[in-house]
Amino acid sequence: MAVSKIMIIRHAEKPSDDGLIAGVSQDGSPDSKELIVRGWQRSGALVRLFAPTAGSFSHAVLATPDVIFASGVAKHSDSLRPQHTVLALAEFLAQQIDLSHAKGEENALVADAMARRGNVLISWEHEAIPAIAGQIAGNSTIYPQRWPSERFDLVWVFDRGLGALNWTFTQVPQMLLPGDVSDPIP
Repeated sequence: MAVSKIMIIRHAEKPSDDGLIAGVSQDGSPDSKELIVRGWQRSGALVRLFAPTAGSFSHAVLATPDVIFASGVAKHSDSLRPQHTVLALAEFLAQQIDLSHAKGEENALVADAMARRGNVLISWEHEAIPAIAGQIAGNSTIYPQRWPSERFDLVWVFDRGLGALNWTFTQVPQMLLPGDVSDPIP
């Protein structure tokens, strides 16, 4: 059985461009490659979004991932944010995060995700998410062509239909933290 669902999230909140909101490591040390405190809060909240206590998901298309991908650190991208966004979830599910693909290796990432079974979750950098979506969907008509830089609060869900290139697309607002927006990306 091939992959049945691919869910994509943007990594959680990052340091501000003006330097007023800094990234911090898990131990609280300043680190510009890391999430900000709000991002760590989102990381923890994602556990219950993808693994709800009573098994009742906030949206019918969400599922607990069988495989979790996040971009790995490489010479052209040393950010830890994608992998730390899903760290709490992976630990809760006793799963390893697949870090075998780095930013710029989206083609290989999608090929690997499509070869998996069950439900896949991908945590990635927002600018590359539309390209990942296009490779999954096999077209550019069912999903937004741009992920806004200010949005950290959505899940893009692709559900496989009957054919290899027959995917349905749903945007799910996470609604995990104060200030999260319920509107999808137009």
